[in-house]
Amino acid sequence: MHQSVMLDEVITNLKLKKDGIYVDATVGYAGHSREILKRIKKGFLFAFDQDISAINYSNQALAKIGSNFELINTNFINLKAELERREITKIDGILFDLGVSSPQLDDELRGFSFHQDAKLDMRMDQRNKLSAYEIVNEYSYQELVSILFKYGQEKYAKRIAREIVNYRLTKKIITTLELVSIISKAVPYKYKRDKHPARKTFQAIRIEVNNELGVLEKALEDAISLLKTGGRIAVITFHSLEARICKQVFKKYSTVPLIIKRLPTTPLAYQPILKRVGQYQPTIQELNQNKRARSASLLIAERI
Repeated sequence: MHQSVMLDEVITNLKLKKDGIYVDATVGYAGHSREILKRIKKGFLFAFDQDISAINYSNQALAKIGSNFELINTNFINLKAELERREITKIDGILFDLGVSSPQLDDELRGFSFHQDAKLDMRMDQRNKLSAYEIVNEYSYQELVSILFKYGQEKYAKRIAREIVNYRLTKKIITTLELVSIISKAVPYKYKRDKHPARKTFQAIRIEVNNELGVLEKALEDAISLLKTGGRIAVITFHSLEARICKQVFKKYSTVPLIIKRLPTTPLAYQPILKRVGQYQPTIQELNQNKRARSASLLIAERI
């Protein structure tokens, strides 16, 4: 069952208005969206997801609460264009939950999990041509090393990439557990004791398949541009790469360049439009109930 991460903290920090317009950029299985919709009886919720399974599930779940919502089956890179098509140019709040939802991880057919055997896939959007299978079987040694270092921060990237390339000389790598076995052979025993040896490699491949970091910065900037004064943006990140991008974007819009600070007055064009509100981690109680929340971090900012 899917458990929404830091649900109470998200709802509290969005400062929901009953008649507000809100966006869930990553509806997933509607955990956050359900609670938002309950609180905006006179408002409206737009919810995005590139995963059609999530859209179908969320449609049924949200319809039980109200009809003042619309689900949009596309990547959040398109959120500004999609909202403008609906004549929405300003919103009261937006949430990005960047984690992979439990149903996606638990669905063997999706190939996200290194605990279950399935065909290598990892596509959030099944319409995309690139899957984990193509990356593992067609990327060069150098390309594999690059994504493992860049997106997985995997210190054994070269050894894992070499093992993958050697293995596929005689046989295609078809399943998740096949890949797990290859990774396990590539890393030293001490690396396997504390955490699963395939964790970082699977993260890296998933990010590459879905271009997760490539679309994040633009989507965050678009979201900030849509916020009304006093509107809030909430972002739940699950690894340092996402968190770094989010913090950089928030800093860009909430600080004045050093050279401008030296002027007697700050020109209007350089005045900050964002205020960083805070950063939160899951409580011990939540971590005891949901281990998948352990790497989560919630960042909040407000349009000023």
